[in-house]
This record gives sequence, structure tokens and C-alpha cells, in this order.
Amino acid sequence: MFKQKKDKFSLLLESIALNLKDGAYYFDEYKLKNANDLKIFSDQMKQFETKGDDFIHEIIKELNHTFITPIEREDILALAMSMDDVLDGLEETAAMFEMYSIIEADDYMIKFVEAIRACTDEMVRAIELLSMKKLQEIRTHAIKIKDLETVCDGVLRQSIKHIFTIEKDPIRLIKMKEIYENLEEVADFCQDVANTLETIIMKNA
Repeated sequence: MFKQKKDKFSLLLESIALNLKDGAYYFDEYKLKNANDLKIFSDQMKQFETKGDDFIHEIIKELNHTFITPIEREDILALAMSMDDVLDGLEETAAMFEMYSIIEADDYMIKFVEAIRACTDEMVRAIELLSMKKLQEIRTHAIKIKDLETVCDGVLRQSIKHIFTIEKDPIRLIKMKEIYENLEEVADFCQDVANTLETIIMKNA
């Protein structure tokens, strides 16, 4: 049996998902030690984000030039944009770490980032299945992403309760709360990806 050649949209969506996953893994694994590291960390996340933007421009260009697309063009675009939102959110969080000179990620931030990283694993698998037209199998991954987002909801509540209990410095409290909320928003963007995948399954199954 000849292997089916992937269409350009599948390849671009895979590139977006893999770049996002690379960015999330980098974010999770980078060890901040001092203020200089914050600049390196923030700059590298910016590079992932810029690469992601290039893929988005490429997909828009292809959509404008292609008459027949494998799934509806607005679904291709929605999927690309929702994954891009996740990466933008991570890049913005890295910039906040640098802006606020926060070197130490606490347990709550680590839990958020681990969940987001796990979401990107699910996205990569879902996009692979999409390019293979195995639509029904995508649902498992969409559900997993939603479960991980629910975990993040709980982490947000715990983190804010904790910071208000222990933090005596009002400025630091504001900074930490903003980072927690930013990470929760990234998790919400992950849920948007899951919702878009479910829309695609519904329309094309």
C-alpha cells in the first residue's frame, strides 16, 4: 500500500504543533539561575513565537491560493490560530518573568507549565491523526486537553489562595497573581484548540 502523501495544510499544521511543543518543553525545562538567564529565556521563547508566526503567515498565504482544502478553510485557520495563541501566551509569560525579575518558579507555576506541556503532546498527536484522516481517534486527545485545563482551574484557585495567605509584599503579590492568571489563560487557549478539534470531528465525521 502506497503511503498517502500529506497535503501542505497537514504539514503546516504539524509544523505549528511541533514548534509549539518545542516551545512548551523549553519553557518547562529551562532552569533559571539568575537575572541574566531571564533575558536568554525570554529571547528564546520570542524565537519560538516568531517561528510560529511565520507558519501562520504561510498557512494564510496557502489558504488564499488553494481552491480545494482537505477540511473547511475557516477550520484550518481556527486550528492554526488557536495553537498560535498558546505559544503567544507562553512567550508573554516568559516576558513577564523577565519584566518582574522572577527567577524562582514556584510549585504552582510548575504545575501549570507541566499541564500545558502535556496539552501540547496531545495536540501533536491529534494533528497527526487529522492528517491521517483518523477523525474519531482525535476525540480522546481533545478530551485529555480539556481534563488538563480543568486541572489548571484548580491550580489557579489554590495558587491565589496560597499567595494571599503567605505573601506580605503587596507588589510581589500582584506580580505572582498576574503570572498565575496568565498561565491559566494559556490553559484556556489549549481548551480552545480542543474545542476546534471537536468542531472539525463533528463537521467531517
